[in-house]
Amino acid sequence: MSGRVRWARGGEARIESVVGDGIVLRSTVPWPPGSRVEGTLEDASLVEVRVKVHGSRRGADGDFEVHGRLLDASREVRERLALAAGTDGS
Repeated sequence: MSGRVRWARGGEARIESVVGDGIVLRSTVPWPPGSRVEGTLEDASLVEVRVKVHGSRRGADGDFEVHGRLLDASREVRERLALAAGTDGS
């Protein structure tokens, strides 16, 4: 399963981890704290991903580490995102 999210406003991200409602992504674009961003998990089911951003900072390789909280994510969606990230989601 792909751990990539394609943002609705352009750019993409790789899911680093999902723990409960918390999510960390490596994004090609930064998002300011408080923003709500939407995207789609790139897999066969095209799961919608909505995140309220807590903060982002530039990494050494030029991408951005984005920390946030999943919005309106069912348990099934959180589990799929955790699986895509390779984390257990607990």
